[in-house]
Amino acid sequence: MTLYPGQVMKGQNPMPLTPPPNSNGDSNDSWDENKGFCESVGPTKKPQTEPVRRARKVEGGIFFPKPENAVTIAVSSRVLFRTEKEQKVFEEKGVEEYLNYQVQHENEPLAPGPAFPFVKALEAVNSQLRELYPESEELFDIVLVTYNHAHVGVRLINTINHHNLFIERFCMTGGSSPIGYLKAWHTNLYLSADAEKVQEALAEGIAAATMFMPEKQVEVSETQLRVAFDGDAVLFSDESERIFKAHGLDKFFEHERENEHTLLEHGPLKGFLEALGKLQKKFYAKGHRLNCPIRTYLVTARSAASSGIRALKTLRAWGLETDEALFLAGAPKGPMLEKIRPHIYFDDQMFHIEGAAERGTIAAHVPYGIAQMYSHRKSTNSAK
Repeated sequence: MTLYPGQVMKGQNPMPLTPPPNSNGDSNDSWDENKGFCESVGPTKKPQTEPVRRARKVEGGIFFPKPENAVTIAVSSRVLFRTEKEQKVFEEKGVEEYLNYQVQHENEPLAPGPAFPFVKALEAVNSQLRELYPESEELFDIVLVTYNHAHVGVRLINTINHHNLFIERFCMTGGSSPIGYLKAWHTNLYLSADAEKVQEALAEGIAAATMFMPEKQVEVSETQLRVAFDGDAVLFSDESERIFKAHGLDKFFEHERENEHTLLEHGPLKGFLEALGKLQKKFYAKGHRLNCPIRTYLVTARSAASSGIRALKTLRAWGLETDEALFLAGAPKGPMLEKIRPHIYFDDQMFHIEGAAERGTIAAHVPYGIAQMYSHRKSTNSAK
């Protein structure tokens, strides 16, 4: 199976790296007749059976976590929901017909997309955090980010309510780039189907990844958030990967031995692992280390004895840890990820993304580092 940046759904045509002249949801072209807007959508009705909401009532007012206190996850509407049919209407009939279609179908909820299980797991963690720390604002805060025009917001809100999601913050930019808004939200992670916007976010220092959905999908936990990370060019810099690409595996091992006590520089998702770790420690403080609802994994093609020690020492020096560390010594990652069943797996190399997707794992590509200059054909001899 071959995946392409922007392809997130089974049966969806691969999206070009450069967006088409117009787009209904994830393009950087402006909507000439409309201004982009970004606002918090007011409280929406929820079934009575839903858990206590994140918002706290204080002196009659409803308050949500301040962005600087929360772990903010920004998700594109195209990765949270499936929009193939709507995209087809736009491409074949244009923007006006697309908007009319969305209004006419605004009471028909969209189906879940690749980010949906991840978002549901975030909400499950929030429910447990609220029980332990009723007054704390240290929670996951989900922002729906879309290039869509505001008219489409009604359908998105109806879909969110249909699926019992708690998402009150929207950023609907009407075709403008969302990157400035992501910075204003203090975004800890941005997930999109638009590879160019992901690259733009990474260039601004925002952890970001392009999501992909496998044709088959394994069941994932509904009570424990599981996040798996590659090492080099994801949690760490691509320093060691550059050595491998330029000089081969033997030089890579030699370089790692000589630099065993030298910390690796941080990679683009180090901050997100750090944010997860802070929330984990809140559970540990209440005696929930063994049954913590957040579990993290390092899944790397590094060899343990030859090059793994430097990675572990770097994480320890940063004050970070992963619950599990798998050093595969070049073996395929797909079978291990199939056993882990993460809600999301981050990797910088597309052949690992493809291998994960073939086994039913929802994977996200981090387009960072030297590997982006090479073909993403499958390889069994990657250093990381």
